[in-house]
Formats: sequence, C-alpha cells, structure tokens
Amino acid sequence: MPIVISNRLVLADEEIELSAIRSQGKGGQNVNKVSSAIHLRFDIRQSSLPEVYKERLLALSDQRINKDGCVVIKSQEYRTQEKNREAAVARLIGLIKQVMTVQKRRIATKPSKNSQKRRMDKKTQRGKIKANRGRVDY
Repeated sequence: MPIVISNRLVLADEEIELSAIRSQGKGGQNVNKVSSAIHLRFDIRQSSLPEVYKERLLALSDQRINKDGCVVIKSQEYRTQEKNREAAVARLIGLIKQVMTVQKRRIATKPSKNSQKRRMDKKTQRGKIKANRGRVDY
C-alpha cells in the first residue's frame, strides 16, 4: 500500500525498508520474546521525491538522517508491531512535510521615531528614580 504524503506526493512501499527488532529496556516476557519494535530506513537519494525536497532533507541537521543520506527511525513506544509501524511511517511523513512547507522571508523593520523617543524617555525616567534611591543629605 503506497504512502500518501500529500495530494501530489506518494511514496511506494519499495522505497521504505521496515524491519522488526526487539524493543529495548526492561520488561516482562513480551519484551524478551516478541520483536515488536520497528526499524525504518528510507534512502533520500534513491527515493522518488522531487529534487527540491531531497536537497532540503539532506540539508536538515536532524539526528535521524545519517551521513549516507538515509533516514533511520526506530519506533518502540507501542506493544504491537502494527502500531509501531504506523508510528514510524507517521514520523517519516512528518519529517517530509516539514521540508515541504516554505518559510516566509523575514522583512527587516525599523522602529519609528516616536517609539524610539518613548523608549529613551522611559529610560531617563527610570534613571531618575534610581538616582533618587541614593543617600540623602539633611
């Protein structure tokens, strides 16, 4: 079943490598016997993503992306393999959607003359209050 990221963007199942592993941490019989955690690997360079998204993903400083350009996600929060698989795929979709949104360019603004004057007036007023806290001569 293909993974739908947006209306125009769909990933094939062959692009994502899922493997079941044993969960870490302490636990009872379930943790020791059942491979319920999921290890997801997604090669960015070999994927069918548009070049723009590939470049943005590779430029991210995310610990889930290794030097080879592979996204490695480990999901072990649930007891069942199916839920962990869904969680891992959801995290991958979230990562791709993060690079899909284009950030607005910030327009540098300048404070108005009046706001600068008000700021300086407040500073002088505050300075006078502090100056009056000094020692008093009778």
